[in-house]
Amino acid sequence: MKAYVDKDLCIGCGVCPSVCPEVFEMGDDGLSHVIVDTVPSGSEDDAKDAEESCPVDAIKVE
Repeated sequence: MKAYVDKDLCIGCGVCPSVCPEVFEMGDDGLSHVIVDTVPSGSEDDAKDAEESCPVDAIKVE
């Protein structure tokens, strides 16, 4: 499973790293960044929750 952040949509609200810090962090540019190549085992549900929590649908987890 992989996670993606659409930088054109991201507004830097910080919800995703608060929901799933194993996968997302806020970058120096104020936007969310994926910090792993593959979502770690055991973090899949949190990654999906982050996707669903994004107010602008900038996150995709597949």
